[in-house]
Amino acid sequence: MNEPLETGGVLDPVGDLEADGAQSATKNRAKVGSSRPSSLLYTYGPGATMDLPSFTIMPAGLDDWERIWARRGSVPTVHAPRLLDAVKVHLGPQVAELRPFPWAPKPSSNSKEGDDLGVPARVFPQWLRCTHCDMLAPLTRFAYRNTNPYRPDQARFEHDKCPGRKGRISKRPMPAVPARYLLACPDGHLDEFPYDWWVHEGVKCTAAEVPNMAMHDQSVGKGASATIECGACGLKRPMNQAQGEAGAAKLPRCRGRHPHLGLFDKDGCPNATKLMLLGASNLWFPASLSIVVMPEVSAESQETVAAELLRVAGLKRLEKFGSDLDKWREYLDDEDSPLVGLSDTDIAAAIARLLEPPPSEEELAEQRRNFDPISLLVPEWNFLLRDPLGKLHKADEKSGLVLSPPLGGIHPGLSAKHVTRVMAIDKLRKVNAVLGFTRIDEMERANDIGQRLVHLSRSGRPKWTVATEDRGEGIYLQLDEQAVASWETKIEVTDLWEAHRAAHERNFLARFSDTAKDVDPESRFRPARYWLMHTLAHVLIREMAMYAGYSAASLSERIYAWKPEGERPAAAGLLIVTTASDSDGTLGGLVQLSARDNLERVMSRALERALRCSSDPVCAHRIPKDPEEFLHGAACHTCAMASETSCERANRFLDRRFLVDLPGSVGLGFFN
Repeated sequence: MNEPLETGGVLDPVGDLEADGAQSATKNRAKVGSSRPSSLLYTYGPGATMDLPSFTIMPAGLDDWERIWARRGSVPTVHAPRLLDAVKVHLGPQVAELRPFPWAPKPSSNSKEGDDLGVPARVFPQWLRCTHCDMLAPLTRFAYRNTNPYRPDQARFEHDKCPGRKGRISKRPMPAVPARYLLACPDGHLDEFPYDWWVHEGVKCTAAEVPNMAMHDQSVGKGASATIECGACGLKRPMNQAQGEAGAAKLPRCRGRHPHLGLFDKDGCPNATKLMLLGASNLWFPASLSIVVMPEVSAESQETVAAELLRVAGLKRLEKFGSDLDKWREYLDDEDSPLVGLSDTDIAAAIARLLEPPPSEEELAEQRRNFDPISLLVPEWNFLLRDPLGKLHKADEKSGLVLSPPLGGIHPGLSAKHVTRVMAIDKLRKVNAVLGFTRIDEMERANDIGQRLVHLSRSGRPKWTVATEDRGEGIYLQLDEQAVASWETKIEVTDLWEAHRAAHERNFLARFSDTAKDVDPESRFRPARYWLMHTLAHVLIREMAMYAGYSAASLSERIYAWKPEGERPAAAGLLIVTTASDSDGTLGGLVQLSARDNLERVMSRALERALRCSSDPVCAHRIPKDPEEFLHGAACHTCAMASETSCERANRFLDRRFLVDLPGSVGLGFFN
């Protein structure tokens, strides 16, 4: 499928330094920066460009992480069988486990614990520009310095003996910065911009085989404003000629490069390229899945036992023992495995699961086509419908879920607002897994996700993927289904709903790539009940931030809102949570707000605030009209929008008119 970009393509930064015999004070260090797990998951994951103070890096693919994990005797895993099953649908049945990021906490600031761990990364782009003389060259023409073990932010590339723009040799090295132009294609390839090819318009320089190049940029940060100059023949060409549809025709075809994997696609790439600026928002979109961990059902328990059996025994013993339960028992006894305590029925079921033939490529493709993200929410919804067994009901050890009903039941004021269920989630565990990423179009915009999803391993069939665990607390709230269904039926025949539907279709078609135009926009449009629950979650987040002791950006939503389909009943609920990846939990501020009187006061004030906005009447009367394509109505950052860390839909599908009656839209609000 792929061939390496260079020999010995596996990164091992720590090992490379250890192999270097020079252990002097001037030795360069491996560490160049740090990032939180959530940032590495959603913003700076493998294949993304991450800006450091002096240059830009790209976290490498999972193959290069193996060298990092090999430095430890064992590899930690994240237990979430339901999420692992969903990952297998997209990445294949060979995915055996979820792993955290290679990191370990330090007991003190001077401790060296965890210095052998970290996410390997490549410098990308590898063309740099000297800020003093405008020299444009590969990083091999610059000196790399990173000598202070406590200041990785000082890692930098410098131009020694820089002549400056006036030809005067500088006594001190001058800093170099990344050349900020890249080429990308819809299939996820990313490449350096071919500056030599560009300035000479696709032919060789007539004055030198490897000419010196310069990038003159007098207005940094204002689009493609630079001019490229060949120092040998004197040709110049501005970068703004590569912009727009006319500029796209002047760019070279895609070479099929995956810099995070260090390889090119063997069969190349037929796509045209698109000029991108370093740091562009559509340069990298994460493809991820997440669940709130609930107690396991029997099928998940079998999957857990099967995975542990495979880890303990390995593939060779699986082939050797087959379904012979006695041999398995004997082996587990010899290994003192904790699986010895399981019944014969449980072990036999797990063995049978391991011996099942893997699905064919056609079956996997069909599973991917039919995958519905709602399938990850349904088990959570079903469990939250159960009544907890008393206060602080601990569901089970593995899930870590602890929940309780509000003291005194539901407030009559909430019942009058059609709230039928309230639950305090005292402890929860949320697990997020990475599938890959896309470029130019985000994952939900792509129908042919099998082609568009960029893999994180060279083979395209990873044996594991990255996951993060967040622990925290939350509040669950559910509305009366009969009231929601009646309101939804009324809303779907209004002119406002038709305007939102038409705007979504315009938005969808305007931003959809050529590789997947067969998707029906209606299949990606959210029902009216989703708009209702989503807008309610946003106004509650804004109000809860006033009392819970958390910032609004630290609160996030999980919406359970779908119509009945087949055997799946309808849902109308929401879960507002706060989680932290670097602690055992949070402070209890949200749980306290779930108390009978507290929640009624918070919800009443949230709905009261939704009645007015400082941007009214503009906000209250906002309705998308052709050719407008925004995906919200009476909602703005003053009244109903939330930070990107809080919202699961990037502030789409919001309208205050679906909560309360606003001037000019009487009769639409659910809570009137």
